[in-house]
Amino acid sequence: MAFIDYYKILGISKSATESDIKKAYRKLARKYHPDLNPNDKIAEQKFKEINEANEVLSHAENRKKYDEYGEHWQHAEDYEKAKQQQTQYSQQQTSQGDFRGYNESDFSDFFSSMFGGGDANGQRREAKFRGQDFNAKLQLNLNDVYQSHKQTLTVNNKKIRITIPAGVENGQIIKIKGHGGKGVNGGPNGDLYIEFSIVNTSQFKRDGDNLYVSVDLDLYISLLGGEITVDTFDGKVKLTVKPETQNGTKIKLKGKGFPKYKKEGQFGDLYVTYNIKTPLNLSVKEKELFTELSKLR
Repeated sequence: MAFIDYYKILGISKSATESDIKKAYRKLARKYHPDLNPNDKIAEQKFKEINEANEVLSHAENRKKYDEYGEHWQHAEDYEKAKQQQTQYSQQQTSQGDFRGYNESDFSDFFSSMFGGGDANGQRREAKFRGQDFNAKLQLNLNDVYQSHKQTLTVNNKKIRITIPAGVENGQIIKIKGHGGKGVNGGPNGDLYIEFSIVNTSQFKRDGDNLYVSVDLDLYISLLGGEITVDTFDGKVKLTVKPETQNGTKIKLKGKGFPKYKKEGQFGDLYVTYNIKTPLNLSVKEKELFTELSKLR
């Protein structure tokens, strides 16, 4: 997440044409594409950097900002505004007979130190700019977010320990304040935005706080009733099946779903759908009995 040289990433010079950028991107994207490098974390990171570099350099306006301001290119408008304020200030001083002798070298100094406008006493002050926000993607298993837990991440070569609340959803983004890029001239740091990618390898389907699962039900139990044991996300429970239960019957187990995000001790519900299994490989006797039953009906 540290500043990277987009030209270096694509292996091109600053004088590269739009066509050069496109060719370099296509070549590297093919080389490091995740489909061609399965389970290769280095290639995955390289692919992300290549795409980031292309998004900036293939866009004429963004490339111009990047060439002028480097890692602070996303704050180009703030820099331009500060420069305009400095120009207006110097013009005001000139018109008031208090010309301070600003020239091109002064403006070079201005940009190197990011001086802002003057204060009420005519003193120059530094303009403070907020650091760049960082974005990261964290992949977890559904089991990992059933309970709140702490995890250590490495961001810009620094380790930070965060608490991941139970109930985080796939695609959800949380903000870690102050862990983005460093501010300019003492300005506040940017923030870190973490997007969660939740992989579900369980038998349960998740929809918000609720869970859904299908359970096979023996034909005889569905007809006569009885008890069965079913899995919930954190254990097993016994259920009483009513006689003459139909295929596709759905029951709700209140509070047996997934934790509600940032609501300690609150859970969604678990919905169990019965899938009645027809017996196979019937014996001669069983066929006779089913035949007799069919006649009674």
